[in-house]
Amino acid sequence: MNKSSDVANYSLRQMIVGMTIIAMTLFAGCTSLPEIQFPVKVGVKPESITKGFNGNYYVSVMNGSEAGDGEIVEISKSGVKVFATGFDEPKGIVYIGDRLYFSDLTRIWQVDKEGTASIFVDKESFPYEVLYLNDVAVDAEGKGIYVVDMGATKYMRDENNKLWPLDSEQAKLIPQLGRIYHVDLGGQVSVAQDTSPLMLNPNGVGVDNNGDIMVGAFFLGNFLVKRDGELTPLKGQFRGADAVEQDSNGDYYISSWALGTVWKIDGQTEESMVLIDGLQSAADFYLEEDKGRLLVPDMMAGTIYAVDINR
Repeated sequence: MNKSSDVANYSLRQMIVGMTIIAMTLFAGCTSLPEIQFPVKVGVKPESITKGFNGNYYVSVMNGSEAGDGEIVEISKSGVKVFATGFDEPKGIVYIGDRLYFSDLTRIWQVDKEGTASIFVDKESFPYEVLYLNDVAVDAEGKGIYVVDMGATKYMRDENNKLWPLDSEQAKLIPQLGRIYHVDLGGQVSVAQDTSPLMLNPNGVGVDNNGDIMVGAFFLGNFLVKRDGELTPLKGQFRGADAVEQDSNGDYYISSWALGTVWKIDGQTEESMVLIDGLQSAADFYLEEDKGRLLVPDMMAGTIYAVDINR
């Protein structure tokens, strides 16, 4: 009788332990952090976004016009927080090795996983005077970055901040000062693409499937790719061109800051289709092909949108 009672008590204890383990497992599943749901508000004037430490996203946020009020903001499953501070107008941002790298007017910063920032390349290291650094892209080997100098941006717009018409006399006065630089991880700078009448005030830079650079020419609206070693425009005109990318299928993507629009361009026919429009300002997006989307900063709205690319 006592033996049977002991067996019964043991079985009951085992059942309770088992149910406790199941309950704890279910509770842990229920309390795991949810996936990031876009759109996400990140602050005032977000310009560029990349994926970095621990699979989180990092956004360059320009904020106001005060020197030093620019920030790098982190988006994770826990929410949005400021990751690094003390910049002027942070723009194109990438993650390579164990650092974030981003442009800031006439210099490039690096930030480690603790959010500690240091100057990676200052203006004195460039072979020509730099006027307005913008987009950044990782090179094909992952051994350095490309960075765009837009050149003299003050000639692009009229008194209402609109781009001058392409056939205007003012358009003829824009100097060819825009360049693409390559910077290796040791901080050595070289010219990757010199000035060209096809890329007045270049903004976006990317790397295509052949390892060559692609350029978004802001003023002219050209999407430029290398063909036989020469920059060549794809079909179409995308004035205010910002980010440029190519996916593994050979299709291209381009945003227009001025038009608030993002296009997908067929890699064979070069025909373009609108993925999203009506944004206040479509800035430097991040292609997240494994999730079938672009993460697009709407700078003037302070918001990051997820845009489906499989349309």
